[in-house]
Amino acid sequence: MFRKLLIASLIGAACSQAFASEEELQAKIQQLEARVAELEKAVEPFLREQRVAEIREQARARMRKDLEVYSQEQLQEIEQLYQVANQNWRSEEGKASLKKLIDSYDKANRTGCALLYLGQMSEGDEQVQYLTRAIEEFSDCCYGDGVQVGAYARFVLAQRHRADGETDKANKLVDEVRRKYAHAIDHRGQPLLASDEN
Repeated sequence: MFRKLLIASLIGAACSQAFASEEELQAKIQQLEARVAELEKAVEPFLREQRVAEIREQARARMRKDLEVYSQEQLQEIEQLYQVANQNWRSEEGKASLKKLIDSYDKANRTGCALLYLGQMSEGDEQVQYLTRAIEEFSDCCYGDGVQVGAYARFVLAQRHRADGETDKANKLVDEVRRKYAHAIDHRGQPLLASDEN
């Protein structure tokens, strides 16, 4: 949007010069487009930082919603169950702890994260079931680093479908991420779709 407005105003100014020939106007436009591209490249890191900060604030707001539903004691148990898996990734103990969390606390932010974790740990139909449930019931949940369950679950499921040769299903999910989560990030704070091979 910024680029279009800038180019339009600059083109308008260039067109108002009655002495400019068609070739001069085209050369001026190319120069202006190059300058705008340089400016966009220079401000992109700052815009990305701002978007990541906004996403992380949304994540904190979603986590605070759990205070309306659960007691401090329950929130501590939720976090303990979650951390078992976080510290013992892919272990049977971790999986069992996540399943207990899901069964016991069906409205918690961490439940969405737990479903996504189980989806990443699982294979076959079980993986599809966990990721689909995360998408359908817990898309508003977030990790503390700003990763959105709705976006990341779609991304992981798209990779799964792509690996299974189901390109249409994969593309549909990637399109949903683009539409609904345009600024989604991965766990390193980088744009989620930048690592997609679509």
